[in-house]
Amino acid sequence: MGSMFSDDADDDGQTLSDRAFRQISDAIVRGEIEPGAKLSEPDLSRRLGVSRGPLREAIRRLEERRLVTRSPRLGARVVVITPEMISETFAIREVLEGLAAREAAARITDVQVDELYAMLQTHEVQLDLDSRAYVQNGADEDFHFAIVRYSGSASLFHLLCDEYYQLIRLYRYQHAIVSGRAQRAFIEHQRIAAAIADRDADLAEMLMRRHIQASRANMEKALAARAEHVGDKASTPRRRKS
Repeated sequence: MGSMFSDDADDDGQTLSDRAFRQISDAIVRGEIEPGAKLSEPDLSRRLGVSRGPLREAIRRLEERRLVTRSPRLGARVVVITPEMISETFAIREVLEGLAAREAAARITDVQVDELYAMLQTHEVQLDLDSRAYVQNGADEDFHFAIVRYSGSASLFHLLCDEYYQLIRLYRYQHAIVSGRAQRAFIEHQRIAAAIADRDADLAEMLMRRHIQASRANMEKALAARAEHVGDKASTPRRRKS
């Protein structure tokens, strides 16, 4: 796992468990810890420089956020995304994020509208630099996170930004390089922002739900293509050494 856990942000009020949770979750989302990989407490404790107590608390939180699964025989392992997981998570996202967009359209302030457009301008610059991927780094730069925050709903914030946020980041990161999806997703974000800025709650909800549907379709397509690729490799006979 190399130096992916290097981090100098210890003075931001976070506990050791908070820091371990953030570093491990980021490594999982970026694929630096591979799907299905076992989480070795001794190894992680040494690399993160934390004792086993805070580390176990971090792993427990990773289980709650669905990034890690645990079984009696196999221990704690990084989640392996399945079609069933995608179906369930995106069905929940479509309803809840559609509602968040509706509420945001009803409650957003002019200052927040300016913030939202400024965020999209930053995203556009990032896409100009790398048109293949639309990966929003962290909550402060996350369009969906902002919409939930502007909704003013503590319940929606808890469900989407606490319970599901890391898992959604994982899905998003893994299908970020699907051909053409980055630009389409950005255009969809622009349309949602415009509907919210116009205080059109019906349109904002409809556009957000369609956006989540498109994301789900792309994730399912990417997962199917990956499974087909793995199947093709497994079925290819190995060449015998001469």
